[in-house]
Amino acid sequence: MAFKVVRQPKRIALIGAPSSAGSHNPGCERAPAALRAAGLVGALQAAGFDVTDLGDTPVFTYQVDEASPRARNIGPTVAALHALKPVVEQAVKSGALPLILGGDCTIALATIAGVKRYFPHVALMYCDGDADLNTPATTPSGCFDGMVVAHIAGRGAPELIRFTSEPPLVREPDIALFGVQRLDPGEEQFLARSPMQRYPADAIARQGAQAAARAAVHRILTGPKQLVLHFDVDCISSDDMPASDFGQPGGLPLAQIREALDVFLVQERLAAVEITAYNPDKDADGAAARTLIELFASALAKRLAQAQEEAAAPAPAPTPPANEPAAPALAAVEPPPDSPAPPVTEAAQTEEPAATEEPAQPESKETPVSAGETSTEP
Repeated sequence: MAFKVVRQPKRIALIGAPSSAGSHNPGCERAPAALRAAGLVGALQAAGFDVTDLGDTPVFTYQVDEASPRARNIGPTVAALHALKPVVEQAVKSGALPLILGGDCTIALATIAGVKRYFPHVALMYCDGDADLNTPATTPSGCFDGMVVAHIAGRGAPELIRFTSEPPLVREPDIALFGVQRLDPGEEQFLARSPMQRYPADAIARQGAQAAARAAVHRILTGPKQLVLHFDVDCISSDDMPASDFGQPGGLPLAQIREALDVFLVQERLAAVEITAYNPDKDADGAAARTLIELFASALAKRLAQAQEEAAAPAPAPTPPANEPAAPALAAVEPPPDSPAPPVTEAAQTEEPAATEEPAQPESKETPVSAGETSTEP
């Protein structure tokens, strides 16, 4: 029997996914605890939300894995996904908006799979400084953090592709890479023949973040699709977000990130949000954590305000059937003092074209990991 999810606009289900197994070094597995300690729950409650904290899945920490140089830590990476998926399903079924705190970017596979338990048609907004389109055959690092989108699209290691019974998790035309700064040669070749949408950071800056975000949503969120928002903190310029292992000065400034999130997070069909790759080890005073919390709490508050405005708006008058004659014209009369004003309908906005200019090519998170190293800086 089909189960219909009834969305609860005021509810957020918080989930911690403390895994760095797919990353290039340890650190981001401590992000869920650090963001909670910095006041995330209180900020969401102050914005008007009822927050249910579903706790953390088991911790999986990056380990040096020279035995599998092209598929490092694949066992713990898959185990982390199997632990997270049912918790996301639980959150979606409750009608709350799941907010998942990573952890490395591989958690996106479990988030999408959990959403698809109840919403089979999904579009993905992938906000990340990297395209993450490598596979074990092309990766220079062997870390699955740089292969996430490839596996979501059904390419790569069988263990991750078979994580879902019906690959791909998301079709290529329904994926937008937003804020990408770095592409490896193999990723460039793949995108040259793929219908996947691409919005490079430098092109977004020229087009305007709000216009680019609206264009991206317009292109992928069609038909009955639900939206999953993946947010890697390295899409923010390192000038504004130092607590990332792969931040670059060429990332999007905080003001543009704010504009984009204001578009993404107010989408009615937003099904899940995840924040990944924040490294507390690079945030000694917690300033970066507080920045992230304010950024998301502010944008989510606008989402709640929009939902409340829509709920309070008067219902439109029903349209009479086409085969019934129109009612005769009546003389104009003054409405009673307490009569509600008629709804105002704005003209449809013209969508901006997708940004397609190519960014400069700084080093990616796919820098190879040499034997014995536990950390790789871009």
